[in-house]
Amino acid sequence: MADVVGAEITVLRRLPGGANGGAMRVQLAGREDAVLKAVPRAHPGHLDETLRARRVAEHMRRRGYPTPAWLGVGATATHVWHLMDFVDAAPLPELTPSVVEQLMEIVELQAGQASEPYDHWSYAWRVATGQESAVAGLSGYSSVVSALAERLRLVCADVPPPREPPDMVHADLNPSNVLVRDGVVVAVVDIGNAGSGTRATDLTTLQWHTFQDPLDGVRRRLWTRILAVAGWEGAVVLAATQILLQLEVYIRLGRHDVVAGVAQRGHRALDELTALR
Repeated sequence: MADVVGAEITVLRRLPGGANGGAMRVQLAGREDAVLKAVPRAHPGHLDETLRARRVAEHMRRRGYPTPAWLGVGATATHVWHLMDFVDAAPLPELTPSVVEQLMEIVELQAGQASEPYDHWSYAWRVATGQESAVAGLSGYSSVVSALAERLRLVCADVPPPREPPDMVHADLNPSNVLVRDGVVVAVVDIGNAGSGTRATDLTTLQWHTFQDPLDGVRRRLWTRILAVAGWEGAVVLAATQILLQLEVYIRLGRHDVVAGVAQRGHRALDELTALR
């Protein structure tokens, strides 16, 4: 790592958050502190994917998108790592109407900024229409999940494949990836899965995390923006994908105690979207 970035690196401490791989605050000799993330190699193309994420970050930073600069990317025989600027701010403790409004405006910076052929919109369409193996077995989990999966399948059955993906997509815009200082969003991090598609993907992820008071008003604003960006068919595909992937994650992790609640939220989301059709 020191060879790549041209400075000696000293590990300082683990940072809060980093659910997928963890993050370490490090000191670069003669320079500002940085954040190091290293994860086990998942497949032969893992380093290439990380280099793609760096290109997306550089592209978006030039357009004012608040994601930290990447200082270096590399790999060992067992791990892939990247080093980025340290931002002196805290992970968002909870969504507020003010923060949601700020994030909606940040997402608008993604409009028309697709720069890598890594299409999250087409992936969402395949998930929602039952063509992705990751969610193929959900119906057999329980009658509650089966009923929701069938409802989603029916509402998405006749939706055609999406058009050319125009926007940059973060692909994981959840509260843990937002850094704030005094209530102001100062950085959006964990851009490792970024690619192209419709920015409504990120609005839909954000919307999933607003099902509690006092966020009812901004949730409706999110639905309105999603519909304006992606249209009804795009919105229902994105909502279905969010719901199905949430179910898949909790079932895969053995969080059986929360699956019924996730399914209930899924029905509510679809009810709200249908009411706005």
